[in-house]
Amino acid sequence: MSFGVVEGEPGAGPQALTVAEIDGHPFGRLRFTSQRWALADVRLLSPILPSKVVCVGRNYAEHAAEHGNSVPAEPLLFLKPSTSVIGPGDAIRLPAQSKRVEHEAELAVVIGPPGARRTDRAGAERAIFGYTCANDVTARDLQRSDGQWTRAKGFDSFCPLGPWIVTDLDVSDLEVRCEVGQDPRNREVRQLGRTKDMVFDVPALVSYISHVMTLLPGDVVLTGTPAGVGPLVAGDTVAVRVEGVGELVNPVVALD
Repeated sequence: MSFGVVEGEPGAGPQALTVAEIDGHPFGRLRFTSQRWALADVRLLSPILPSKVVCVGRNYAEHAAEHGNSVPAEPLLFLKPSTSVIGPGDAIRLPAQSKRVEHEAELAVVIGPPGARRTDRAGAERAIFGYTCANDVTARDLQRSDGQWTRAKGFDSFCPLGPWIVTDLDVSDLEVRCEVGQDPRNREVRQLGRTKDMVFDVPALVSYISHVMTLLPGDVVLTGTPAGVGPLVAGDTVAVRVEGVGELVNPVVALD
């Protein structure tokens, strides 16, 4: 395993893109090895392994409304464990404990050095390393019955991240889309929103979280999901696409 930089024109197919291997970690000055591969020949893993994933609930008014909830006066925070993280192409595994597992497409923020601790808005912007796609997979029936969200959000495979981290992107108004289907050529568009409709924008979220807990380099912040969440069943493929970032695709399987 190693980190790498995807090279080529945005929007080009896997055959037209290459991956240049990095010597060490991407934080700090990049040093490349002599190794390069075609993207099509590389298996992409989760682009980062965070110590924690900090999530924000009800950060789109329409999503809050579709579950009969009001928009919170302050960001509503919860955590997903690091063991829930998977990468592109890895299977979302449906646990036997739940009869209703749903997708939640989100823009994810990756924290870089030196992290963030009790920082203001400007410091929050400096702490951001880049952005990726995320799927905040949720056992909706357990979320409702438990009265808190740890179990519903925390199963293994319930936090797909990827396909890579984009480090230079204006995220103030990007399309966030989720498509689901058993035929990859004919998936249903379930979610279609824009980041401009967030109740709290990205710098506000990072600053707020940093006054609650220290964000370490590599930590991930999920910024909320637009309306349209829906069920996943075994055999589905779920695709999360964030404009300017890319597409995160994962199959859905039953947990044996």
